[in-house]
Amino acid sequence: MAAVLGLPTLPPARTSYFPTSPAPFFSPPKTRRLNQATRVGKFGNFLELKPESTAPQLLDGFHSDLPWFASGDRRRFDVVVVGAGPAGLRLAEQLSRRGIRVCCVDPSPLSVWPNNYGVWVDEFEGLGLVDCLDKTWPMACVYIDDGKAKYLDRAYGRVGREKLKTRLIEGCVSTGVRFHKAKVWKVEHEEFESSVVCSDGVELKASLIVDASGFGSTFIEYDKPRNHGYQIAHGILAEVDEHPFDLDKMVLMDWRDSHLGNEPYLRANNSRLPTFLYAMPFDSSLIFLEETSLVSRPVLAYSEVKKRMVARLRHLGIRVRRVLEDEKCLIPMGGPLPRIPQSVMAIGGTSGIVHPSTGYMVARTLALAPVLAETIAECLGSTRMIRGRPLHHRVWNGLWPVDRRCTREFYHFGMETLLKLDLNGTRRFFDAFFDLNPYYWHGFLSSRLSIGELFMLSLSLFGHASSPSKFDIITKCPAPLIKMVGNLALETI
Repeated sequence: MAAVLGLPTLPPARTSYFPTSPAPFFSPPKTRRLNQATRVGKFGNFLELKPESTAPQLLDGFHSDLPWFASGDRRRFDVVVVGAGPAGLRLAEQLSRRGIRVCCVDPSPLSVWPNNYGVWVDEFEGLGLVDCLDKTWPMACVYIDDGKAKYLDRAYGRVGREKLKTRLIEGCVSTGVRFHKAKVWKVEHEEFESSVVCSDGVELKASLIVDASGFGSTFIEYDKPRNHGYQIAHGILAEVDEHPFDLDKMVLMDWRDSHLGNEPYLRANNSRLPTFLYAMPFDSSLIFLEETSLVSRPVLAYSEVKKRMVARLRHLGIRVRRVLEDEKCLIPMGGPLPRIPQSVMAIGGTSGIVHPSTGYMVARTLALAPVLAETIAECLGSTRMIRGRPLHHRVWNGLWPVDRRCTREFYHFGMETLLKLDLNGTRRFFDAFFDLNPYYWHGFLSSRLSIGELFMLSLSLFGHASSPSKFDIITKCPAPLIKMVGNLALETI
């Protein structure tokens, strides 16, 4: 959900993200590939259609104005940030705003981010970023099964990738962040100074290196096995003849499986490892559709996800005429935190911030970046200039204080529980979950509940659960529960 429940990508890459909507964010090109639409049957396999993205590959109007690092410039900074995603740009801006000298290194700093992000509107309202949303829906909908749907009175929206990146770049430019267009090949450390060696041979030195380059980074170390769960999804922004969804509601989860009635093999696998549909209807013929595996270990095959999506759209009578964009979203969820502390700081996907139960990350990363920036500024901006190991200890524990580590353990427990549920168990779980007091389910999905509130949520969830769901909890939760309690004890020692 990459984004989805973090749209993920939309996630997670979703991990998928509001009152009156802005003007439509997409203007279809004049030239139409009608020959593609006629190659398939009435509800044929849309996977044959090639994406026709009209989105710009680079942000306009910045290249000449961006403060690039030049060969004659001083090569020492207070902080080097690796990566120009939402995490890297937000942190770079917040650091520079506090008087910290920053260089952001990325192979393509002005590239438009490829993934879609979905967020709850109230989260972006709190960040002052509502105007960076392309489209908003006043409500969300969850289809539990063919006979039951839940309507969530909480606004949801899709992040405007160009709008958000433009806002963050403008903030970096106005505060004096330098940019270097290169890939970081190596990170080296001395007692009080670190350096990055770039693909163009440039070496930049700093008191602190922050890795914001995402899940694939090799610069962050772990001292425990990385037993992630995985959220995987296939998404398309499509022009369709019609679709059955209300335009004032985004579909957060559609767990119905009637579309697999004539697909016994797919239905059996879906009963064991379920996927759901995540849908953002922009108008009667333009919609974002994403088939998502919330979490699995090992990761569900991408081909399986796509087959289920084809069957679902055929059953819903959705004929895809054109695919405007497509994406594959893969979000590692849960697993251990990086070793705390270590010489390279992290924020974003490689720092453990991804919500272990949902894949959501973007809003939380944008909210935590100022917190981390303040801790770094207190160290590097002080007259004592805290550097080396004391600096690493302060910044890592600033991002992951004990209470935040404890709440993450609880969310990780939620992920481990979801991993043990089949389709019917998952339906029962979310049927009870969305019956909770909105304060609890809002807070859980937005990672803002305290450990005490999470325990109260658990008691309330058990009270709302059906008898079969309570049986699931009693029989399938003890092992994850014991593990969580043990990890909580270790964290608080």
